[in-house]
Amino acid sequence: MNAIRQQSLPAVRRLSRLCGVLLCLCTAASATDIYKYTAPDGTVTYSALKPRSGAYEKLEPSCLLSYIGCELSASDWARVPLNHNDYHAQIRSVAAQHGLEAALVRAVVHAESNFNHKAVSRAGAQGLMQLMPKTQRTLGVRDPYDIGENLNGGTRLLKELLVRYRHNVKLAVAAYNAGPDAVDRHQGIPPYPETRNYVRRVTQLYSRYKETL
Repeated sequence: MNAIRQQSLPAVRRLSRLCGVLLCLCTAASATDIYKYTAPDGTVTYSALKPRSGAYEKLEPSCLLSYIGCELSASDWARVPLNHNDYHAQIRSVAAQHGLEAALVRAVVHAESNFNHKAVSRAGAQGLMQLMPKTQRTLGVRDPYDIGENLNGGTRLLKELLVRYRHNVKLAVAAYNAGPDAVDRHQGIPPYPETRNYVRRVTQLYSRYKETL
């Protein structure tokens, strides 16, 4: 049983409230530093203040919800403020170039990096569309932090996955997160909590951006 489940009910409630607060931080300021500290008794604490002592982990805001594993993420993304301004022209241009809806590309960028072009995940994915080094090489992306290169590579990959899965957005998005091998092996969205939450996030954002773009 993990540390979060071992906590008392009040502690779980505090964690739930914290998830909401951290979501706001993640949305409002992608450069916010969040630290994860595990006490000797196994209690896990998340704070914007750097611990003065003991072991801690600095979390990337772009994948904060994945680190916490907060179940509220399933519904929070239906309410999180949309971002219509950052990289507006670039996203519209690259989406048109690859024959995709700008709303879908923007939704993936929002879910992947929260529009932080310098974002790095704990797995090593980089940039706006969180491309892994191997994927970067395959797509010919030389600088993952270059906005144009990253958007072009990520959108091209997304288009390839949509074609592969006959324009089934949920399967394409699942493959973007977990890889096409996992989707093919499970003959659908893999039963990974992270992937299922990711698909839910992107589809919620996609639907909302479609209504407003």
